[in-house]
Amino acid sequence: MLRHFVNSERKFAGLVGAQTRPQRAYHSKNGVWGYRPVAKRVFEVAEEAKLARNSQGNVYRWVEAFRQHGHKLAAVNPISIKEPNSESELQELNPAFYGLQTQQAVRTANLLSAPAMAASDVQNVAQLEQLLRDIYCGSAASAEFAYIENVEEREWLARNFETLSEQQLQSTERCEIAELLIKSQAWDNFMALKFPTVKRYSGEGAESMLAFFWQLLRDSVQANIEHVVLAMPHRGRTSLQAAMFNMRPAKVFRKLSGTSEFADNIEAMSDVISHFHVSEQLQVLGKSINFSMIRNPSHLEAANPVAMGKTRSKQQTRGEGAFSNDAAAQPFGQHVLNVILHGDAAFAGQGINQECLNMAYVPHFEVGGSVHLIVNNQVGFTTPAERGRSTAYSSDLAKSIQAPVFHVNGDDPEAVARITNLAFRYQREFRKDIFIDMNCFRRWGHNEVDDPTFTNPLIYQIIHQRQSVPDLYAAQLADEGVLSKDNASQLREKYMAHLGEELALAPTYQPEPSFFEKQWTGMNSAPANELTYWDTGLDYSLLHWIGQQSVAYPEDFNVHPHLLKTHIQGRLKKLEAGSKIDWATAEALAIGSLMYQGHNVRISGEDVGRGTFSHRHAMLVDQKTNEMHIPLNHIEGGNGGKLELAHSILSEEAVLGFEYGMAIDNPQNLIIWEAQFGDFANGAQIIIDAFIVSGETKWMDSNALVMLLPHGYDGVASEHSSCRIERFLQLCDSKETAPDGDAVNVHVVNPTTPAQYYHVLRRQLARNFRKPLVVIAPKTLLRLSAATSTHEDFQPGTMFHNVLGDTTVQPEQVRKVILCSGKHYYNLAEERQKRQAHDTAIVRLESLCPFPVQELQAQLAQYGNVQSFIWSQEEHRNMGAWSFVRPRFENLIGQQLQYCGRSEAPTPATGIGKVHKQEAAEVVAAPFEV
Repeated sequence: MLRHFVNSERKFAGLVGAQTRPQRAYHSKNGVWGYRPVAKRVFEVAEEAKLARNSQGNVYRWVEAFRQHGHKLAAVNPISIKEPNSESELQELNPAFYGLQTQQAVRTANLLSAPAMAASDVQNVAQLEQLLRDIYCGSAASAEFAYIENVEEREWLARNFETLSEQQLQSTERCEIAELLIKSQAWDNFMALKFPTVKRYSGEGAESMLAFFWQLLRDSVQANIEHVVLAMPHRGRTSLQAAMFNMRPAKVFRKLSGTSEFADNIEAMSDVISHFHVSEQLQVLGKSINFSMIRNPSHLEAANPVAMGKTRSKQQTRGEGAFSNDAAAQPFGQHVLNVILHGDAAFAGQGINQECLNMAYVPHFEVGGSVHLIVNNQVGFTTPAERGRSTAYSSDLAKSIQAPVFHVNGDDPEAVARITNLAFRYQREFRKDIFIDMNCFRRWGHNEVDDPTFTNPLIYQIIHQRQSVPDLYAAQLADEGVLSKDNASQLREKYMAHLGEELALAPTYQPEPSFFEKQWTGMNSAPANELTYWDTGLDYSLLHWIGQQSVAYPEDFNVHPHLLKTHIQGRLKKLEAGSKIDWATAEALAIGSLMYQGHNVRISGEDVGRGTFSHRHAMLVDQKTNEMHIPLNHIEGGNGGKLELAHSILSEEAVLGFEYGMAIDNPQNLIIWEAQFGDFANGAQIIIDAFIVSGETKWMDSNALVMLLPHGYDGVASEHSSCRIERFLQLCDSKETAPDGDAVNVHVVNPTTPAQYYHVLRRQLARNFRKPLVVIAPKTLLRLSAATSTHEDFQPGTMFHNVLGDTTVQPEQVRKVILCSGKHYYNLAEERQKRQAHDTAIVRLESLCPFPVQELQAQLAQYGNVQSFIWSQEEHRNMGAWSFVRPRFENLIGQQLQYCGRSEAPTPATGIGKVHKQEAAEVVAAPFEV
């Protein structure tokens, strides 16, 4: 090691877990639930090292050049068809560039401690050059970290990378790795033999990823990690699960016979084998560690934010980091580790990765750093690397957050293990993300029935002519007398025999339960044939007190004068009167009461503390100090639930995926994601489609995630008018010809009163099952005086109503019934009042899915003289709820339904003010004129 060039010391300023990341103001020096400022680490390079560097300045510059550029000459690619970088292109690595001559003596007293250089205190330039080339330009591993701004991290990485070769595995450890690689290869060979036409997305060529996991788990248990959460794509997934993570091969073989991966009594649409999941308690080095793999869809990298969210939820449950009341608590990631595997083309090409990295250190999203492995098979689908990115390496995105990158040769599983250990130690030391770029190959095409030579003939000439990674490693160990060829063959034959036994058992095998266990014990599937009703009311004296606490603040806190008058004093007056309770107050009562009962609540989104429409103000900011105060977190009494306000980055896909990950982990927490405007959900459509609306039927993963999607036509043109109700309704598995039960895949509501919103939020955790909830949230109703509630609406015995009938008309006088949903009701009610249309009833569908047939029938039954039924909406005819409501109404209610609303259009709303006003008047008048 170049000791004086990296010798340094560290000093801490205060808290345990002091950080090296750049510190930025975040409204609070004291911290809030889920975020606590961490002291900055004070670091100084040792005086001895400074003197050595100054006295040999040119030598030091030369060494630093190897640390910066050495990776460009490293031969870590086992199947490269490219010309290596020319030495002439890297002048910085030539000693002459610094005025150094080959035989020139280098004063290295106590400077170089690597074994190859320990024989003498004085060496020449040529010897030092050879050492530097061996370290930074070798064929096993190289490193990139010179771009990291923090001096301490660079010093740590140089010191530890330069001594990497000193770490040697014991013979027994090498045999363990060999056995894993042999099992992985045997699995793929067995699958190819028994299921030759199956697309299994094998790990052939990338078997050294098992060496990564072997080392990672050993390091984890020794660091007292209790849980590892993993996201990985399909490549090599089943072989890894079978060889390392206790997945029964019979489960895969049962699936390939045409049967579900779930027990016969479970109704699920299921998924393909390359999306299979494991959640196991493993025994490593005599210790237990929980290991859970995120279920992944075919959308590459989409599972990554889900893993981050699930990791943070587990950290919250364990009271890690800022979830602890102890100011000196350990940082995030102390007992729960997040690990993410990437494909090379997907990591470079999928924008969700940039989103995930961008939120890696954002307050309320940090997880203490993730360990990343890029399984770099150097071709994406059939696209070669140079067509799949604009950067030199597939890992270059990591540099955006100054994460170190180690490039390692996948042909060398021991080098992979050593690099994994180094990456793990870095993550433990700095709690930052770290990347391993494992250069390997893909034995077959995109799948096993694909011919890759169509598009990549040269690289596959190399692949088809070379030995497999397990065979190469087994041969190496045989040559060194560590594992004989006979023993290797016996390991293979034994595992193949085991797979044969599992295949024979597959027809009678019943998969073990994989849901409603551990923290989900006590939860059930929703009833398929009925809609359930839950008393979510509470004594108003308690709610009154909670409401008062929701706007309380310290005496020395400088509240914004406008908020003091309109928000704080206004809320207190409404609470005292027990009337005109608005939307934001009802939300505070719902959240505060859930917290009082012991549930944690998280609201995530862009500027959710105040709310997009400046209505919520669950977070107050001192106008003089910028200090942040969240009143609900200071409620005394109750069962201690907390509110986390997670102001997110400007992202939808990754952030919503993060929230989904939190929601699937703990059923006792309420997770809310609020879109700035409802149409922002468009940017998260992959998460909605692949996880939220389909996760339960594919994987039996329940969740109670709430999506708040502001919606309403109020003249703000196309994008911000509609949350695309029609898209969510199309994603529902509601029936058109039979009544729905609560078991529909997602619940969609369009509440018209604050009390309805209060009840639907509380219902999410009151039920003994969990369902995702889409709330078509209001904009203008937030302050509409007509859209308020009274204290009676919250009392015990009250609940969410799927249908709100009309109490302002005489049923026998009604000749026309207008059905509508959401904000549009108030425009219709105002128009009816103007026209004095006493023969018209207006019925509100508060729940769209599940479609409330029984409640709707009960409301309509009182109108014995009705002559027409009209569906009225402000959306265009090819949008909104019309196409969803009409077949259900006509099939299940048995009456014809007429349409009144905007005509068909390619965009939700006009951008012309006069046209908008004209349309708005027409859609309100039309139902009364037909």
